[in-house]
Formats: sequence, C-alpha cells, structure tokens
Amino acid sequence: MKRTKLDLAQPPEPEKAPEPERAAKADGDVLAAMEFLHADDNPLTNRPYTQRYRDILKQRKKLPVFGFLSEFHAALEGRQVVVVEGETGSGKTTQLPAFLTLSLFATGDARVVACTQPRRVAAMSVAQRVAEELDVELGEEVGYSIRFEEMTSPRTRLKFMTDGMLLREAMTEHDLSRRYSTILLDECHERTLATDVLFGLLKGTLAKLREQGRPDALKLVVMSATLDAARFQAYFNDAPLLKVPGRTFAVEIFYTAEPERDYLEAAVRAVMQIHLCEAEGDILLFLTGEEEIERCCKRIESEAALLGPDACGPLLVLPLYSSLPPAVQRRIFGPAPGPRNGRPGRKVIVSTNIAETSLTIDGIVYVVDPGFAKQKVFNPRVRVESLLVSPISRASAQQRAGRAGRTRPGKCFRLYTEEAFTRDLQDQTYPEILRSNLGTTVLTLKKLGVEDLVHFDFLDPPAPETLMRALELLNYLGALDDDCELTRVGEAMAEFPLDPQLARMLIAAPELNCSNEVLSIAALLSVPNPFLRPQEQGREADQAKAEFAHADGDHLTLLNAYHAYKQHEAAGAVADWCWESFLQQRSLKQADDVRGQLARVMTNFGLRLVSTPFSSKEYYVNIRRAITAGFFMQVAHLEPGGHYLTIKDHQVASLHPSCVLGGKPEFVVYHEFALTKKNFLRTCTSVRPEWLLEASPAYYNLAEMPAGEARRVLERVVKRMRG
Repeated sequence: MKRTKLDLAQPPEPEKAPEPERAAKADGDVLAAMEFLHADDNPLTNRPYTQRYRDILKQRKKLPVFGFLSEFHAALEGRQVVVVEGETGSGKTTQLPAFLTLSLFATGDARVVACTQPRRVAAMSVAQRVAEELDVELGEEVGYSIRFEEMTSPRTRLKFMTDGMLLREAMTEHDLSRRYSTILLDECHERTLATDVLFGLLKGTLAKLREQGRPDALKLVVMSATLDAARFQAYFNDAPLLKVPGRTFAVEIFYTAEPERDYLEAAVRAVMQIHLCEAEGDILLFLTGEEEIERCCKRIESEAALLGPDACGPLLVLPLYSSLPPAVQRRIFGPAPGPRNGRPGRKVIVSTNIAETSLTIDGIVYVVDPGFAKQKVFNPRVRVESLLVSPISRASAQQRAGRAGRTRPGKCFRLYTEEAFTRDLQDQTYPEILRSNLGTTVLTLKKLGVEDLVHFDFLDPPAPETLMRALELLNYLGALDDDCELTRVGEAMAEFPLDPQLARMLIAAPELNCSNEVLSIAALLSVPNPFLRPQEQGREADQAKAEFAHADGDHLTLLNAYHAYKQHEAAGAVADWCWESFLQQRSLKQADDVRGQLARVMTNFGLRLVSTPFSSKEYYVNIRRAITAGFFMQVAHLEPGGHYLTIKDHQVASLHPSCVLGGKPEFVVYHEFALTKKNFLRTCTSVRPEWLLEASPAYYNLAEMPAGEARRVLERVVKRMRG
C-alpha cells in the first residue's frame, strides 16, 4: 500500500475579539452555567449530582469547545445567527446544546433548546450522552424526537430531533419562537433535504421576527464539520463564524497500489491484517448498507474463528446502521475485549456512513475505507428514485480518515488508489435536494404556506424539471389543484409522516372499507423488510415465506405475516415463532408502533377505521384497489416478450426474485424500482386495468399515453366500460 500522511490537528484561525458589552453579558451566562455545573444539586432536577456525573465532567472539561464558550455566547448575544465550524471530536454537538440549556435555565426562560441531527441514530445516541452528562433521565429534562418515536416530557428543556421532525413541527406551529429559544442545526455539511428546507424556512422566520421588532425571540446556531461553513455564513447575511479545533492527532493514509476488484473481500482482508499485525486500537470499517454489513460481520467472525485463539487476540465485531434497535447500537460505545496470550483484543465496528460525522466513537485508531456509500438518486425524466452505491467525495474521505485520530495517532486504509482519490472523487457530495424526488418537500412547503416555490430561498435551488415533476405528482394525487393550491386531500396527506403515495393510499382506504388493513401495509412499508433470508438458509427461508404468500402480491403477503404476528403475540410465544418463521421481530414490532401512530393521525383527521368482512370476496380486492389509488403512477405492463414495461416512461424491468406473485399478471403496481445490473420491480401487487382508469382518469388520459401494448389494452377496457 502507498502511504501518505495527513495532519488533522490544524490550529484555528484567530477570531476578532467580541464587543466589550456583549462579552461581559456572555461571560455572565457562562459563569451562571459553570456555577450550575459545579453546584452540589442539579438545578434541572433539584437532586444531588451523582459521582458518575462528576467523573464525566472531568472529561468534558478537556474538550476543545470548553475554551470557546465565552466567545460563543458573546457571538450569539445580540445576534440571531452564529455559524460554528467544529472539527470532529471538538465536543460541539454535546456541549453547546447543554450550555445553552443551562444558561437559558438561569434566565428563567421556560422555552426549549432544540438540536437537529440528520439521522435517527445520531439523535438518539447524542440525547442519551447529553442526558448522562447533565445527570438527568433520558426522556425527562433531555429528550429526543424521531419519526414514529417521541421520548420527551413536559419537563424537557433540551430536545434532540431529526431535521425532518423539526420541519413537521413547523407545519403545525409556524412561529417556532413560542416553543424554542434556540435552534441548533447540526451536521449541516451533510446537506439533507430537510436541512436545506429548514435553512430557507428559518431564514424567513428570522427576517419576520426582525420586522416585528423581536430579533432576540429566536436564535439559530448552524454547526458544520467542514469548510462549507463559509457558505452558510454568507447565506445567513454574513453571520459571525466561530471555529473550534478538534481533539485530533496525525493520521497516516494508506492507498492500494492497484484498484480492488471486490471491495468487500478487500475490506475483510484489511481488517484481519490490522488485527494480526497492528498495535492495540479499535477498527472502524465503512460499508454501504445493512445486508452488506451483516454479511461482512459474519465473514470477519468466521475468519477470526479459523485462525484460532492462539493466533490472534479477541475480536468483537459490531454492526452499526440506522434500523438497529437503540440497545444494540449502544454496544459500539462499550469497552473492547481484553488481551489474550499477549495479543490485544479489539472492537471492529462495521458501519454505514452514519459513523462518518454524526457519531464519535472513542478508541478508534484504524479506519478501513472502501470509498463507497449509498446515495438516493432521482431521475426526473423517467420518474425513478433509487438508492445507488456510489463513490464518496473527497470531503467524505477526509471525514472518515479523521475518525482514526481521535485518541492518538491513527491509520486510515483506503481501498482505492491515490490516483482515484485525486482524479475520480468529486470535491463535495451533491446536496440531497439536487438528487431527490421533491414530492414530500413540495407538499411540506405548501402546508407551510409557501406560495412561490420557484423563488423560495434555497441554498442550492433544485432543477426546474425536478420541481415540475413533484408538482405533477401532487396534482395527479389530488393534493394540489390546477392552480397549485393545496386541496382538502392535500391537507390530509400533509398530516402523515409518509411519502405522498402512501398517504394517498391511506386516505382512499376508508371509501373502500379497508383502512385497517391498509394502515398495516403502510406501516410495514415504513420499516425494514421483516422477511429474513440468510444466505446459508435460503431454501428454508423461502419455504417459511411461502406460508404467508398471497398469489396477488407482496403487499398482501406482508399483511398476512403481520396478522400472524399479532395472533402469536396475543398467545405470548412470538419470539420463538418469529425465529422459526424467518421473520424479524424487531421490524414487526416497529411496524405495530408505527401503525398505532398512523391510526391516531387518521382518527384526528376524521378518517374511518373500517374493514371489509374477511369472508367477503371483496376483502383482498378492496385492499388492492386502495393500493392502486396511491400508486397508480407506479404501474408496469407485461409485454409479449415476457418483460415488464413501466406504463408512461417505458422502462424495461423484471419482477424481483423475492416477489411472490403467482405467474406474471398483466398489470402490477410496484413500491420500488430497483436499479442494479438489471432493473427490478420490488414489492408488487397485481391490479386490474379498470382500477387504473378509476384511480386517475387524468393520468390515464389515453390521448396523451405513449403508443404501445398497455395503451391498446386500456383502450379496449374503456370501450368495454362504455359499452
């Protein structure tokens, strides 16, 4: 491997001294917060501080951000926005929200401090950490809010949340200053869709507060880990920029001499070589998704077992991805196994890019970076959105390398050549807003009262074609009228924390007397796939799935599995049954929780929870018609050659191997168009052509449909219906 050296311990640029009056006020706030930190009793709970709190406090004082608290408060005093550029390990994510909470408490202000994170895992883990640091119970004074899960109380003073949840709150309460005193947008360099919308929304909110003569009613802190901070500073009218150095050490970078043919195989090999040849220290390996991570973990464990206990030290392999339950995620923060036979024990954490910036894991000394991540990519021309494995950017590669220099000098092993790094990787990852379907975003903005979408103040405006596709989608779904105004159906759709098609499916279900069943399907489509298929037990898993299979499609198969789960849950033997049935109990339990929340939204909006009698022939028919009402734009027709063709965009595809459809029905709706070496339709259900014409006569206007076999079939159906 070729080796270079990267020194991440760069000194901060000198900052201008704050104005004397502002500095004095900020110093007073910091002193009040410091007095709280060192008091005998916790002011948030009125209980004595524990010894664990005092032990953690000693570590907190060593964080670089502690030396910048006075400067931070001075910069925020009298201003609406401050941009903080903090390197990895500086402590900005945990310490700034905690200090703002304590200083706000000192003033008697009863409002809440909010801190957003781009990922669910980060919101939960940071909330847990800050609750420990403030010596309070998670869910009480410090809480979190993520999609389909709320852990807060009336006593909550600091709330961590995903950026999407803050956006949903803004839909119901336009003046966020009533509830929040300060909003911290963290990890802004990741440029998620929700963060970009929040930028424009909060910029407008702050301008209104200035016009009302209330500029201090709401403060905004924009936090970033890269040089993007300068762009944020310019966007927010030259807000002050505060730079906080990270607690980092030099990191040696190693490149491969030649490109790797199989990065997964190379990653396993690199991990084992580090374990056998390098000094103590934990390993962080970046991979692209859950399936790949689980497969790699098993490979590493089997390789270590083959070597035997005498050849290497103990190895604890831990996966990390967003759908893992919190208790399993927290294992990554535990200690590494002790040495054996004079050889060091170590943890190997195999993670998606959530460990790139959102989480800081002490003890990492070695990073293995294959150079790939999954990215959401939307092609507006053919209306296909897919998760694709793509090369990372150079900025992401630098962030990954930085994880190795947290506690002592580290090493980063890049499984690609130095030439590929300089020539093939782009500087920055494209913002999500430039590569996503904007249907949900446009619906949210309309609900927020934004009339002029074209001139909304985006940091990076999306392509006009993508915006037009989103407006077209919402118009066909009935959420927007021909004047782009929100309809009654659109108002209801915006209430659901779901994609527009799923929300439309739920709204159509009561009219078809199947809302109870469609609720279950919507919940199951919002969680990880509950059907397990281990490679070594593929045949057994397929046989188990066949017990739930419905000839009309995958949506009904999911529903059958959920109904069986509820029956066994009531009988009290669900865990063993899930194991024997190759079902993921965690996903089914999560779907059950999601279903309850969606049911409350339906009830609040006056949508009936009803079912067609199971004995009726129309039971499954009505469910399929409701699915069609939401997904009529995601339909494919079986062509004479045996392949499927999407109705309007004429994309050639095949049914995914996991599909349970009996035979090849003429028309299918699909939940996902998967782009791999071959185009696949995933989660499919057979539908009748007349249902398509009923669901959206405007979309299936035959005069505007492209010529082809599907159009000829629909023309015959129209003649039959008229005759």
